[in-house]
Amino acid sequence: MAPGEKSLSGRLPASRRSFVKGLGAAGVVLPALAMLSQRSFAEDAAASYGNAAIDWKQFAGHTITLAGAVHPWSNAITPLLPDFTKLTGINVLTDFRPETTYLGALPIKLARGSDTPDVFMFLTYGQGISAGWLEPLNAHYSDRSLTDLAWYDENDLLKTARAFPVWSDGERYAFPITSEAVTLFINGDALAAKNLPVPQTFEELLATAKAVKTNEMSGIAMRAQAGGNSSPAAMSYVFSYGGHMVKDNKAAFDSPEAIAAIAMFGETLGKAGPVGVGSYEWQQVLNDFVQAKTAMAIDSSVLASDISDPAKSRVAKQAEFAAFPHVAGRQPVPFMSHWQACISSKSPSKRTAFLFLLWATSRPISLQTAAAGLATTRVSAWSSEPFKKTFGQQAAAAALTNLQNADVERAKAILFHPQSRPIQDAFMIGVNEVVSGTRSAKDAMTAAAEKANAAIR
Repeated sequence: MAPGEKSLSGRLPASRRSFVKGLGAAGVVLPALAMLSQRSFAEDAAASYGNAAIDWKQFAGHTITLAGAVHPWSNAITPLLPDFTKLTGINVLTDFRPETTYLGALPIKLARGSDTPDVFMFLTYGQGISAGWLEPLNAHYSDRSLTDLAWYDENDLLKTARAFPVWSDGERYAFPITSEAVTLFINGDALAAKNLPVPQTFEELLATAKAVKTNEMSGIAMRAQAGGNSSPAAMSYVFSYGGHMVKDNKAAFDSPEAIAAIAMFGETLGKAGPVGVGSYEWQQVLNDFVQAKTAMAIDSSVLASDISDPAKSRVAKQAEFAAFPHVAGRQPVPFMSHWQACISSKSPSKRTAFLFLLWATSRPISLQTAAAGLATTRVSAWSSEPFKKTFGQQAAAAALTNLQNADVERAKAILFHPQSRPIQDAFMIGVNEVVSGTRSAKDAMTAAAEKANAAIR
């Protein structure tokens, strides 16, 4: 962080000690190897693999297919795949597509019973489990010919990452691969020009966004496309107003709290958002922010590495990262999630695929991907100096704050529901109507909940 940059509260950046203390507040204990040694990543990785009671060559000659979204995780893991092949003799074919395209196509392919991909990034966990698409993993974790749990060290995982993939019956069907929470991004120069502080409440956010909006720069950008993949920011509003997406197995975003939340969401984008915001997905939000076309943005914390990269961002030096806003008198409750990777129940190479995911989420690989700016699931990676340098210490502190403030159970209630996708789709169609001004929040959310509950029945 450059001298003079502000922390979340406007004070100087937090010290390394206070950052580590924040990790403790997130429910984690720093392992002895949390800090990087002076040896190269390659040397550390080679030594670590040698210490594992795993025959890395047991599936040499096998080929697996890895599918996913074009995403910071896929960008970070792809350059390391040749190292996996060198270690194991396993070839990995990749199929990464734009996120919306990928999420639409994958369920269709899985429903048809295709035996590829073997491994895939996945969000709609409940749907995948109820449809039988996902391979149960507990037996693979217990297989001593495949797994060395002491070496893998699950205690190095963030508390949320340990709890996130556990289904109601105790079975696991996924490996968490990233950690993210909805975060407020700020162009510090735009606010400074108006002598405005970082907004704390939704009312302050609206007022600030309106004040900084110009003909060349919107006040704020958020996802508002009429599809479930655009829901994180809007869901964060609902949660922070005290609402739920799903409650008692029913869509609950027609509650007074959710209606008030979406009314504020729609007013904020309607009065201070960019032209055409109703078509915005995360790519448009990120592009507007890094091109200085919007003064503020709300989206996933994983975007911080691109925002802070001078090669990709015109606002890298003046970008600030903050806690998600809140209703006056209430705590913020941003949406959080872990992207997960699963193994297809139809894969002919399940054990090979498990070995790949064990490697991909191990401490050595997490340290390497974190050095590239990926927010992984491991404490050792979050606390490493290369991660804080690339991701940004302020951005990391903001992400941790938002992860701590999140309600994991409310997030899991919607993400893990068997009808998660149609519920989120109905929700965002309603949100889009509010943002565009075609319906009131009450009418749109009432109709959206009715549509979602019809799908559940």
